[in-house]
Amino acid sequence: MQSIQDLATAVQRVVENVERVIVGKAEPVAFSLIAVICNGHVLIEDVPGVGKTVLTKAIARSIGCSFKRIQFTPDLLPSDVTGVSIYNQKSGNFEFRSGPIMSQIVLADEVNRATPKTQSALLEAMEEAQVTVDGITYQLPSPFMVMATQNPIEYEGTFPLPEAQLDRFMMNIRLGYPQPRDEMNILDSHQHHHPLEDLAQIMTAEELITIQQQVRNVHVDPSIREYIVGIANATRSHQNIYLGASPRGSLALFRASQALAAMRGRGYVIPDDIKLLAKPTLAHRIIVTPAARVRSITSTAILDEILQSVPVPNAWVGGGRGR
Repeated sequence: MQSIQDLATAVQRVVENVERVIVGKAEPVAFSLIAVICNGHVLIEDVPGVGKTVLTKAIARSIGCSFKRIQFTPDLLPSDVTGVSIYNQKSGNFEFRSGPIMSQIVLADEVNRATPKTQSALLEAMEEAQVTVDGITYQLPSPFMVMATQNPIEYEGTFPLPEAQLDRFMMNIRLGYPQPRDEMNILDSHQHHHPLEDLAQIMTAEELITIQQQVRNVHVDPSIREYIVGIANATRSHQNIYLGASPRGSLALFRASQALAAMRGRGYVIPDDIKLLAKPTLAHRIIVTPAARVRSITSTAILDEILQSVPVPNAWVGGGRGR
């Protein structure tokens, strides 16, 4: 088993490789890689043209995983996602033709444009890494990850994601517009061809699976676990929150903090890891009350308030591990 420092170096090489294509977005790229390491899924909410699809393709190419893209539209059917059984006249049997979900990295583009029936085709795949068609269950390849996108501005002709589906996304991130200097670099890199064409593979899918297993050994002190539970519990009793973070949210924050610590070369989690990851892992799981929405109070603003109020563990929690 490789050391934490070797793991951090390997992941950092992947991050730097993706940043050759996604310029000036170090934090969203790191958050996406954290989800990959944790076997989680990512929802990217942003305006068109900022690189959501390119980010997904760059990650898949960097880690040597198969990639499929599904364009979600109102007329898309669940079988278009999972696959369908077709009758073979020669053999006299039905044969399963797998859908695009049977891939290691799946891009669900504009996921909120499909009907709830089609959106539900992702639920079993995202939670159990399997799909069931005609009563037969098919395992999805490993590693498996869904990166979904949606436009937060244009809501005409869309179907909002239900809470059960939002809860299955480990992280909700935004890329945002690039800085002027970064946008100049983007113009330069695209002058002759797309930089994605030259992107090299940094690690194999098998190496990624090994890293996914090793990250789970990162030490999380009991005081840090209490801190995570304290934050999640505060969302369930806040006056401006109608529905707080679920235990799945607490687990997402727990797993993500282990991955972040490992990426930074530590064998233990510190409170700053939790503070950095609380909003991307919990904000999309929180439903703000109608009265708070009228006052333009957002879930991220409430989480900022909660992080200020929940006591931070002040003891050193390294435990001498990972050094």
